[in-house]
Amino acid sequence: MSNVLFESDNLRMRRFLASDKAFVFELLNTPAWKKFIGDRNIHTLVDALNYIQKGPLSLYEKYGFGPWIVELKFTEDVIGMCGLFKRDYLDQPDLGFAFLPGYEGRGLAYEACIASLSYIKSNYTFDKLYAITTDDNVRSRRLLERCGFLNSGTIISTEGEGLLLYNIQLS
Repeated sequence: MSNVLFESDNLRMRRFLASDKAFVFELLNTPAWKKFIGDRNIHTLVDALNYIQKGPLSLYEKYGFGPWIVELKFTEDVIGMCGLFKRDYLDQPDLGFAFLPGYEGRGLAYEACIASLSYIKSNYTFDKLYAITTDDNVRSRRLLERCGFLNSGTIISTEGEGLLLYNIQLS
């Protein structure tokens, strides 16, 4: 597949496309997304397309990075997203991830994060990355720590929410 950026044993990662709107609609309306990340008011496929255009595609254009679609290598099923985000309140990008409920707890998020970190180290010049999560998102906290991120306290988001801040040295 020509649009694959990198892969791991079971996964392929690629940039978002406008055609991913049905996946975005499904993912952003899962209970876990709404609880831990927040309601993005994605009520239609048009809303989902706007999210892709103003989120991932905008990040690619402005910064040369963004989140990636995570597909199962052997079926090409889209199962999640993993990649880089740029927050106004952080001086470096942060690694973010989210997966459809049927693919949680199978080691796939860990595999995607480790593959992403390897790709980022090889293709970008960041000396460190951040990750953010809520205090009650125990699964994300465990995953970040398993990937080598260290808890460095709390930070207040642009929306005024207190978040746990993690970081990892890349150099």
